[in-house]
Amino acid sequence: MPSILTPLIAVFGIMLLGFVVQKLKVLPHDTDFTLNEYVYYVAFPAILFIALAETDINEILQWGFIFSFGAAMIITYFVTVVISLMADKKQSALAAIRGLNTSFGNTAFIGIPLMMMLYPGNNHAITAAAIASLLSIVMFAFAMVSMELAINKQQKRHPIIIMLSALISNPIVIGCVLGVAASAVKIPIPDSLSMMMRLIGNTSSPCALFAIGMVLAKAMHGGVEPSEPKRHIAIEMTVLNILKLVFQPIIAYALLRYFNVDTELLIMGVILAALPTAASVYLLAQRYQTNGLASAKCILISTIVTFITLPIIEKLLHHLI
Repeated sequence: MPSILTPLIAVFGIMLLGFVVQKLKVLPHDTDFTLNEYVYYVAFPAILFIALAETDINEILQWGFIFSFGAAMIITYFVTVVISLMADKKQSALAAIRGLNTSFGNTAFIGIPLMMMLYPGNNHAITAAAIASLLSIVMFAFAMVSMELAINKQQKRHPIIIMLSALISNPIVIGCVLGVAASAVKIPIPDSLSMMMRLIGNTSSPCALFAIGMVLAKAMHGGVEPSEPKRHIAIEMTVLNILKLVFQPIIAYALLRYFNVDTELLIMGVILAALPTAASVYLLAQRYQTNGLASAKCILISTIVTFITLPIIEKLLHHLI
């Protein structure tokens, strides 16, 4: 059995439990919101801060990994936007949300738990997930600006201001920046603080995965069925998922190999690039009333299909490397 299958089963098992609990209405309706807020504002910043703070700065600044992973996202995003504009001319907001569906993987809520399970006690794994999450957040902020400009034509704030405000207020970004800063100046972290941060951070995995399951259960009832024929929806889902689950990891692999990234980091990078679409895309689509239900379906399908694609990708990686 592929080594990645064991943590994948655990990951999807917790998500499925959240999905079932939400369907059965066992917990209060807004439990997913509370869990997301806790993970987003407390648990993730805690584990990212301590993992980065206790990692040598030279091991964090892996420029080949940073450029390759970021470039793979950007290339996938713009390829999707071009395809979308060819299919639906002058619908730039729709193109932006589709681009986010194919480029913004769940590197935080699934990536961090998966890396922690695949590489227990390995700070490099959390560092790789932290870098991927940071780059994903930048991609998300860029797409949000694109949506804002496409829908609100009278937008008074400069696009850079919109993007910067989204980044500096993000707790994951804050946790990562503080962790990198602590690593750079070699601030000694007391054992008690380190233990506290790790205990808090270790709660992020089950809470995040459980919340995703609940969000997916709610998302499938979060919109009106589109008027397009089912054949068109099926084509859209197929293209978006191929771009996210196949195209992006292939581009990431090619770039990581080109820049001679360390083998272990290369495998981490490709796995992180092959993760399903993040649930945050659905929230943004709902906020701007653009392709909300299609985004929810894309997230659900990509999450299920990942159960098949990730073991295949891992097996191919071991043959290629």
